[in-house]
Amino acid sequence: MAQKVKLSTIADALGVSTATVSLALRDSPLVAVSTRQRIKDYAREIGYIYNRRAASLRTSRSGIVGVVVHDIMNPFYAEILRSIEHELDRSRQTFLLSNHYDKLDKQRTFIDTLLQLGADGVIMSPAIDTPAADIRMAVENGLPAVLIARDVEGAHAPVFRGDDAYGTALATNHLISLGHKRIAMIGGTDETSTGRDRYQGYLHAMQEAGLEVRPSWRIAGPRTKQGGFEAANQLLALKDKPTAACCWNDLVAIGLMNGIARAGLIPGVDISVTGYDDLEEAAIATPALTTVWNGQREVGRRAASALLDKLNGQTVGPTPQLIKPELHVRQSTSRPVER
Repeated sequence: MAQKVKLSTIADALGVSTATVSLALRDSPLVAVSTRQRIKDYAREIGYIYNRRAASLRTSRSGIVGVVVHDIMNPFYAEILRSIEHELDRSRQTFLLSNHYDKLDKQRTFIDTLLQLGADGVIMSPAIDTPAADIRMAVENGLPAVLIARDVEGAHAPVFRGDDAYGTALATNHLISLGHKRIAMIGGTDETSTGRDRYQGYLHAMQEAGLEVRPSWRIAGPRTKQGGFEAANQLLALKDKPTAACCWNDLVAIGLMNGIARAGLIPGVDISVTGYDDLEEAAIATPALTTVWNGQREVGRRAASALLDKLNGQTVGPTPQLIKPELHVRQSTSRPVER
């Protein structure tokens, strides 16, 4: 059987040391590329399976990193994950993925599993209501943590995310520059740092321009296309209907534009709409969505790199690392039309 094949079997057959075989199977640069490939090919030929558990006992490293986010079906997280995977691949790290769907118990179960497996670390976009003590507990038990997209006050863990307040202010100021005065904020929740920061960016821009901010113009909650679509009816039913909507993310914005169109109006003409994240779909939506690039691929790359640095003994401070957003203007915004 494959598991009975030993390193020494490969070493004897190829005339190299068992140490060389072990290094080659871990893809160590200490072994020449040609020798590494020859050893890997022979190991595959005879059915040798690298024993990660045995190796972790020798090296105190499992080669496993956990990644936990809200929902990988959201393209925002998919883009972050792609960069995390690429960066971890460069160091031969395998990652285990979990969606917590903002269920704290599910997140805790995943963290417990990582601790039981002896994982090397975790990259997480924390679930709503995650206490700082949960993150500190993981770190104190040998599971270094790096946060993405969301922050948890008091966790003292490295954080990588976009500057959400600045980014939403960019979108809101763009609408104001076009002449809009009645601007709604659609989506998000104050239960997350992201939701709070994006609303504050909108609020600050409106106040700086001396514009009224009505409670009814904030439609909190939606984070999906369906949520944005359903919010359209609520927006269109408002007295003194807003002429523009600053949306919490691109999914909400695209859903809202679909709802506006379903009501017989023209998004981008009758009502201007901005999104957030600049997903791939934003540029090909109808109309093409004006949105804010939030640097999610850069967030993933930096977060994975920081975790690898921590695993290699380097100091990574807890000060949040903010990616500066950029406004990408397309067809979904124009000057207000009063009817």
